[in-house]
Amino acid sequence: MVTVEEIRRALEQIKYPGYSRSIISFNIVREIRLKEDSIEVELQLTTDKEEVITALRNGVERIIAELTGLPVNIVVTTPSGTTSSPGNQNINPFEQRSSIPGVKNIVAVASGKGGVGKSTVSVNLACALVGKGKKVGLLDCDIYGPSIPLMMGVKGQPQIKGEGAEEYLIPLTQYGVKVMSIGLLMDDAETPMIWRGPLIMKAVQQFLTYVEWGDLDYLLVDLPPGTGDAQLSLCQTVPLTGGVVVTTPQEASLGVVRRGIGMLEQVQVPILGIVENMSGFITPEGENIPIFGKGGGKAEAERKGYPFLGEIPLYVSVRTGGDQGVPVVVSAPESDAGKCFVRVAEEFLKQVENE
Repeated sequence: MVTVEEIRRALEQIKYPGYSRSIISFNIVREIRLKEDSIEVELQLTTDKEEVITALRNGVERIIAELTGLPVNIVVTTPSGTTSSPGNQNINPFEQRSSIPGVKNIVAVASGKGGVGKSTVSVNLACALVGKGKKVGLLDCDIYGPSIPLMMGVKGQPQIKGEGAEEYLIPLTQYGVKVMSIGLLMDDAETPMIWRGPLIMKAVQQFLTYVEWGDLDYLLVDLPPGTGDAQLSLCQTVPLTGGVVVTTPQEASLGVVRRGIGMLEQVQVPILGIVENMSGFITPEGENIPIFGKGGGKAEAERKGYPFLGEIPLYVSVRTGGDQGVPVVVSAPESDAGKCFVRVAEEFLKQVENE
C-alpha cells in the first residue's frame, strides 16, 4: 500500500501554472487521505481561475492514478468556495476576499521581524519596478510606525473623492509610485497610534478597498513586523499574488523571519522569494565587512526551496536616501547600491511574469 509521504513526493512533479516551483512548495496540498478503494486529496488555492484549477486537478489525478491505480477524489477550496466531493461543507475563512479593480498583482513585503530594512526594500523595489515600465502602488500597513512617507519624500494629505458611502481616498504620487500610509493622515508625526486589533484590521481593509488605486501592475504592501492583525486582515481581504520576505543574514533574524514565512504558508500565500538585506557593510574604500554575517538568507531560501531574489549590502547611500526621501534607485540607479535593488526587481519579475 502506498503511503501519504510517497504520494506527497510524487506530487512534487506538478508545477504551479506559470511558476517553476511545485504545488508542494506552495503548500497547496492541504491533506491526503488513504481510503480502502480511493485516494482523497484536498487542495486549497488563492485563485478562482478555472484554467489553474483544471490544470491542477488533472495533474494531481494523473500522478496519483499512475502511482496507485486507484480512483482519486479531489476537493478544491478557492476564494469563492469549495468544489468537488458532494456534501462537503468545508468553510474557507478567506471566502470574502475580492480583488481590487484595476490592480493586477497584490504583493506583501513581510519579515516577521523588525529592523531588517523591510521598508527600505519596499520603497526601492517599488521605484525599481517603475523603472522597468510597471505601474506601481505602495501601501504602508505599518500602523504603529509608518516610515514610507519619509522614505518616499511624500508630504501632504490625500484628497477625498465622492461623498458618503462612495468616498475614496486619492493616493499621493511620488517617483511614479502611488503611495498611501496612515502617516499621511496624521496631523502630528510624533503622536503614537494606540490602536487595538479591530481598528488595525479595519484600517487595513479601508486602505485596500477605499483608495482609488486605479490601474496598477503591482500594489506592494509593506507589512509591519510580526504575524498579527494587519497581516491576517490583508490575507483575508484580498487575494495575494504572493509575498516577498526580507531578512538579514544572522540566525537571530532568520529564526523570527521563519515565523513570517510560516504565516504566509498557512494562509496559502505563495512565497515569491527571499531578500537578504544588510549583507555586509560597504566601506568608503569598497570593502565588504560582514557585520551581520553573510549568506544566511540565501541558505534559508535553498533550505525552503524558495527563490532567492538577491542580497543587498549596507551602503551609506541607501541610508541617506531613506532619510532624505529619495530612494537610491531614484537618485543613483547606476550606482552599486542602485543596481542591487534593480537586480532584485528583475528576479522578482521573473517569478511573477516569467520575464
